[in-house]
Amino acid sequence: MNFARYAIYFVPPAQSDWSRFATAWLGWDIDAGRTVDHPTIDGLDVASVTQVPRKYGLHATMKPPFRLREDQSLSSLQDTCARLAGKFAPVLLDRLEVARLGRFLALRPVGDTRDLNALAAACVRDLDPFRAPASETEMNRRRAAGLTMEQDANLTNWGYPYVLEAFRFHITLSGRLSKPMLANVQTVLNQRLVPLLPAPFDIRDLALVGEAEDGRFHMLQRYALSG
Repeated sequence: MNFARYAIYFVPPAQSDWSRFATAWLGWDIDAGRTVDHPTIDGLDVASVTQVPRKYGLHATMKPPFRLREDQSLSSLQDTCARLAGKFAPVLLDRLEVARLGRFLALRPVGDTRDLNALAAACVRDLDPFRAPASETEMNRRRAAGLTMEQDANLTNWGYPYVLEAFRFHITLSGRLSKPMLANVQTVLNQRLVPLLPAPFDIRDLALVGEAEDGRFHMLQRYALSG
């Protein structure tokens, strides 16, 4: 399979109860590379709620999607990912909660995130030699949304606005929703998903993923955090 872009994600373990529910909630299994049936929830069109984030699968972005430089290879990228993961110990978080990020819902960490932020920053910096520069069209599109000076500097230096100090770990669970729908969906997720979440919550590996021609992301390899 040919991939247009690559990214470094945290992809939850496929065998856990909570990730099975959340994968079905989104409707795309990034590990298996296939669609899955949404859970049936009275009065809620889950497919519509999750249409926008579906193609990415259940994940948190650590290094945003990027095109591979012409002078770099996938095998070199894989080797560097393995070395990077070998420098870091697993990250332990108090727990996750369903939170509102503007007009969409996501799982966000509760408690100290310094180790997590350091891991994400290393992913951005250490793997940047593999990233082809963002096109002028992409840069203009991101700037059109309105960026702070810090975010604009990140876009220039790293190809994405929301990295380093602007990074906020999150696992997206919906697209943009109206305020009444936000409240409704958050209630459903608090009832159906939150009781399944482990506390404390640990991150034990990083995942290299690829974006296929149809825009869907697929698991390529996991790298254990073993530092």
